[in-house]
Amino acid sequence: MARLTGKVAIITGGAGGIGAAAAKLFTDEGAKVLLVDRNASALQRVVDTLGSAAASYAVADVTRPEEVQGYVQTALERYQGIDILLANAGVEGVLQSIADYPVDVFDQVMAVNVRGVWLGLKYAIPALRARGGGSIIITSSTAGIRGSVGLSAYTTSKHAVIGLMRTAALECAPWGIRVNTVNPAPIETRMMRSLEEMRTTVTGAAVTVAQTKEAIATRIPLGRYGAPEEVGRLMLFLASDESSFCTGGVYMVDGGSSAGSR
Repeated sequence: MARLTGKVAIITGGAGGIGAAAAKLFTDEGAKVLLVDRNASALQRVVDTLGSAAASYAVADVTRPEEVQGYVQTALERYQGIDILLANAGVEGVLQSIADYPVDVFDQVMAVNVRGVWLGLKYAIPALRARGGGSIIITSSTAGIRGSVGLSAYTTSKHAVIGLMRTAALECAPWGIRVNTVNPAPIETRMMRSLEEMRTTVTGAAVTVAQTKEAIATRIPLGRYGAPEEVGRLMLFLASDESSFCTGGVYMVDGGSSAGSR
């Protein structure tokens, strides 16, 4: 039997690289998936690759309580329950020193990356509890366990969701709901393209985006970026019953980045 047969998953940030990769792995293993994001056409493209029998989508802003309640209710109406929440939606903000960082951008990053996760927990936990348990996976980052120059908002948000995960893991354990974070290093996604371009611009020298990417990759012990599917496979493990004794954990998928400095 496939690992997620009979399971229902919500994936926020479902139109992005990691969200779409996780959705493919989840549906391949028998899950029904509701993808959540703000871009309907991008969501539809992902659903088209997965098949409407296995996946559907809901357009929502994860920072708005009524819209989060809406996507949870949509999953309940379409699939009669929720077993897995992958709280994956996130934004990177801008690359600026703390003194120069725009207040409105800081607030936006915290709203999406922290408030959006908290709202997802708030409204999905009762549904998982009614189902008799389940798994919640929160996408953090290697930035969630260390500092990152120029990314104060993003770094703060990714630290914050680890604290949120640990609280949720303790609160939810009596109900059989497991809660963990997955912490990727640089992955081949739109977000990294954006960060590469920002870092190239900030450098101000005659450096190309490709050279910036190479410089970032050389700081990863395995010498490369990860693929979205490599993150998704860890998420699949945590979503499945194979991880039945795993809760409150910070799971790195980072090519060795957190093992030490280079």
